[in-house]
Amino acid sequence: MATDKPTRTPFDDAKDQLRKAQEILGFSDGQYEMLATPRREMAVAIPIRRDDGSTEVLHGYRVQHNFSRGPAKGGIRFAPQVDLEEVRALAMWMSWKCALLGLPYGGAKGGVTIDPSKYSQAELERVMRRYTSEILPIIGPEKDIPAPDVGTSEQHMAWMMDTYSQSVGYTVPGVCTGKPVELGGSLGRAESTSLGVFFMVKAALKKLGINMEGATGTVQGFGKVGRGAAAFMARAGIKVVAISDVYGAVRNDEGIDIEALGKHVDETGKVVGFSGATEMDPADVLLLDVDVVVPAAIESVITAANAEKVKAPIVVEGANGPTDFAGDAILVKNGKLVVPDILANSGGVLVSYYEWVQSRDNFFWDLKRVQENQEIRMMKAWKEVDEYAAKKQIPLRVAATVLSVERVLHAHQMRGLYP
Repeated sequence: MATDKPTRTPFDDAKDQLRKAQEILGFSDGQYEMLATPRREMAVAIPIRRDDGSTEVLHGYRVQHNFSRGPAKGGIRFAPQVDLEEVRALAMWMSWKCALLGLPYGGAKGGVTIDPSKYSQAELERVMRRYTSEILPIIGPEKDIPAPDVGTSEQHMAWMMDTYSQSVGYTVPGVCTGKPVELGGSLGRAESTSLGVFFMVKAALKKLGINMEGATGTVQGFGKVGRGAAAFMARAGIKVVAISDVYGAVRNDEGIDIEALGKHVDETGKVVGFSGATEMDPADVLLLDVDVVVPAAIESVITAANAEKVKAPIVVEGANGPTDFAGDAILVKNGKLVVPDILANSGGVLVSYYEWVQSRDNFFWDLKRVQENQEIRMMKAWKEVDEYAAKKQIPLRVAATVLSVERVLHAHQMRGLYP
């Protein structure tokens, strides 16, 4: 009897990218399997008490992909689509992202399958604390350092830090990053991913000879990454003409007032209904005839179904895995300059590293030092990837992945196999 072909997952895309790196670097199938297989996975049940007194069981995950370069590092997301395959992919991409920036980390990722909008703040605190207690045996400042991601915030990290600290009997600021500044967080961490996306927008425009002043762009997603990226772009003179969120999209060809839109979203919770723009089909935000599009929401939004319709010459991936394998092949065929996620959105993990260092030293940096160091390190990574891509005549995504995989593999080879 015929069965439907299984749907491709983000982890399939991640493994295909790794396979492409294998073709270029020539390492063995055994080494491929080692790099493709997460070192440790934990699936946990999260029973919580709802505010009405009822009990519900949620499901959470933590995947540690690689430890060859140091302790694992990666965010925690609260989202309805979270499953083990997604978390595996995100953990692998974190390994490459950390290696690309030269950070002494391996990759990890975690999440809870939950729609946060349907839970009270008190319920979300109970979810975060119980999730932390369930994964507590495998996290720690020398083992695995979580951070916020989609659906989580610095408040969630404060709960995580407190839960871990209560367990061990003393305060451990270094157990996670993305914390409030008052609890050992770093200045510049909140906007670090957005700022990094902007650095890559600026670099890509310069590469193609497009003047930033008067350039046009769109941003899919108006959360902590998309909102900040849109603001940095607008301040630099880029006209952001369309923005979407989970509820809809708005457009103004003269450029959206990002500050005013932010106030509207703070008041209403959504971009639709903003008086300074007209509503549009959210699916078209990535397809407008502009200079740069920034997918900054979730994975797999540019696919074989719409990649041919992408008109912008530049795509800067603010989200993790927003372009699937088939969509990416089409963008490359059409000559698009795609700045891959492991480079474009790496500002968050970079400043998380700075936070981790500050927490361990109990000595904190000013904002200028944080952001100057972020720009220097990200532009160094951009230069390395761009030069390698030109030398090998390969796309930026392949160049970034190859450079990262080579560094992780080299670290593993130097350490050797145990026993």
